[in-house]
Amino acid sequence: MRPAIGIDFGTTNSVVAMRRADGSLRTLRHATDDVFRSVLCFWRDGPGPARHAAGPAAIEAHLADPIDSRLIMSMKSYLAQQSFTETRVFGRTHTLEALVGLFLGALLEPFRDDLDGAGVTVGRPVRFVGQGQDEGLGERRLRAGFAAAGLGAVRVALEPAAAGHRFARGLDAAAVVLVADFGGGTSDFSVLRFDRGSPRRVVALGHAGVGIAGDAFDARIIDRVVAPCLGKGTGYSVMGGEMLPVPPAWFTSFARWNRLSMMRAPRMLRDIAEVARTAEHPERLHWLIRLVEEEAGYALYRAVSGVKAALSVADCAVLDFRHGGFALAEEIDRAAFEGWIAPDLARIAGAVDAALADAAIAPAAVDRVFLTGGTSFVPAVRRIFEDRFGAARIDAGGEFVSVAEGLALMDAEADARAA
Repeated sequence: MRPAIGIDFGTTNSVVAMRRADGSLRTLRHATDDVFRSVLCFWRDGPGPARHAAGPAAIEAHLADPIDSRLIMSMKSYLAQQSFTETRVFGRTHTLEALVGLFLGALLEPFRDDLDGAGVTVGRPVRFVGQGQDEGLGERRLRAGFAAAGLGAVRVALEPAAAGHRFARGLDAAAVVLVADFGGGTSDFSVLRFDRGSPRRVVALGHAGVGIAGDAFDARIIDRVVAPCLGKGTGYSVMGGEMLPVPPAWFTSFARWNRLSMMRAPRMLRDIAEVARTAEHPERLHWLIRLVEEEAGYALYRAVSGVKAALSVADCAVLDFRHGGFALAEEIDRAAFEGWIAPDLARIAGAVDAALADAAIAPAAVDRVFLTGGTSFVPAVRRIFEDRFGAARIDAGGEFVSVAEGLALMDAEADARAA
């Protein structure tokens, strides 16, 4: 059997895994890390063309010069958005497919020898991120990004189904499994029936997904704790008239990784500065401008993600963020956080129920539940599944590598069936 490669191109992290000809699995690592951050950074050393880097090298380049570099994050979140076609970086136009191709090229460069002659399967969410998303466009752009990286012939499979294949390696009997895969941008669910045999027979019973996951939870923290310190909820006047609310859309963009770069547009920064002239708290809006201009977003998001992780194991945690003279040290308790994300939890729960309805089965017919992805650690998320299936049926693991490893298994199993 030929080797098989699985590539999990994620909103936040990406992973590459390989199934060797002897059937063993391994994650293809950059240095000692299983995961590779899904970011690009562009910068200039002089008057010539901009340079770029991906993954950890991109983060290092950005932190070395945050003001004069451009950090591109959450590219996957735009794949199904018709409104986003291209962006300009240091005067050069880049299509979304080209940006994805640049990133994937760097992700895969150390593994070119492994890719030679191997079957390649890549993942996609059940539902791409965004309101009014075009699912067909999302997959076409995904394929085009891989083609730009030199992989024109790839299989595409659903990410939760891939995680299910990885989990099913440990099953010793036929079973119906609900797989919940939580990424940075999407939460995806598949109901699969695994039957014994070689190759294993897999029947997909139902799927559902929603464009909400870890990034949305981070945005809730920024919205409730950080944004008020930057002018959200305050007012300003026009020509001495009645007070008007500072535009809330600014803070919606500020709270989202994938929208922050748009705030650096000169027109938007001028608008914020103009409102600050007559604002109740002009200093807050000046800090908003400075944090955007000085590309402090990455450091802020890292602090927010850290406090979210801390709340998964503790009843309270402190969001500690500092940039220049701006300082924030706010204690957050888990109950408050769970209240903030309640609308997101309701939509996730609705998607779980939709997957069961698509499969035409009741919760009692599910033998095992497999949770994977970082957001599965959030206690309120886990309770969604405990309430429906009971704690005894729930398993978790491989939070960052199970999708990539499952994609590699799916490619190998597809070859076996074809043979």
